[in-house]
Amino acid sequence: MASSQFFFIAIVAFLVPSILAKDFLVDYHGWTLGKEFHGGDQLVFSYRQGDHNVLKVNGTDFHQCVAPAGIELFTSGNDVITLPTPREKWYICGVDDHCKAGDQKLVITVLAQTVSPTAPPTSRERKSIAPKYYNWMMAIFGILTMVWC
Repeated sequence: MASSQFFFIAIVAFLVPSILAKDFLVDYHGWTLGKEFHGGDQLVFSYRQGDHNVLKVNGTDFHQCVAPAGIELFTSGNDVITLPTPREKWYICGVDDHCKAGDQKLVITVLAQTVSPTAPPTSRERKSIAPKYYNWMMAIFGILTMVWC
């Protein structure tokens, strides 16, 4: 039995439910509810190579489960798709009747990036409580050592 998994990678990774080739019971529309996709995020489609594929289609092809010639086709089994621009994106599985019979299709709306990524703080910006309390910690440790020994 072939299976595939879809992942969404951003600050937090979301696992899309598995697809079982015989049991097309995954609700991709339901999976996307409550999730926000922003420019720069990545979708990772992970599945057993040869059992599925990912086709990037337009809205009409998505609703009709049609894979016209010349569209973007992903077949590696670990397909990473960066979402660069805000707009709707449509993806289907083009293998056999997986899209029509199995509803193996995903539509998402990519929003504009809300906050630009920030660089990690430099060593000067990092604050540690150790220098502030180091002397006190060593004094207490020394007193406790003398009392117990």
